[in-house]
Amino acid sequence: MDPLAFEELLLESFERRGFRVIRNHRYTGDGGIDGKVMIDGSLWLIQAKRYATAIRPEHVSAFDALCRAKNCRGLFIHTGRTGPQSREFIGNSSHVEIISGRRLLALLTGGPIAVPEAPARAMLPVKSHRAEPGRAG
Repeated sequence: MDPLAFEELLLESFERRGFRVIRNHRYTGDGGIDGKVMIDGSLWLIQAKRYATAIRPEHVSAFDALCRAKNCRGLFIHTGRTGPQSREFIGNSSHVEIISGRRLLALLTGGPIAVPEAPARAMLPVKSHRAEPGRAG
């Protein structure tokens, strides 16, 4: 899949959940931010990576530094494997969450996306435009 198509697929997945998405005006020179999404009144930066193998810890670290510099939370969304160094780094980060594997599938299919336990967060909010049974939508 084309990298730009992957980014757009992720942004559309957030929109389908009812979140406000802010797209970049250009795709090259985006400074490591592939899009932004408003979640519960907070701006989250998105970095989308397509990997065939394990993600590179330095990419995660650079995105964390970017999120800290912009005083935002971030979602590092990828198709690869999260190796031990990246897991350890994210475990100590209060700014970045990783979405991959089953969580990525849940994002794309509208399912709930659990977030690892940390202060003041336990579940990434999920909104849906689907009507509840017995209610008009």
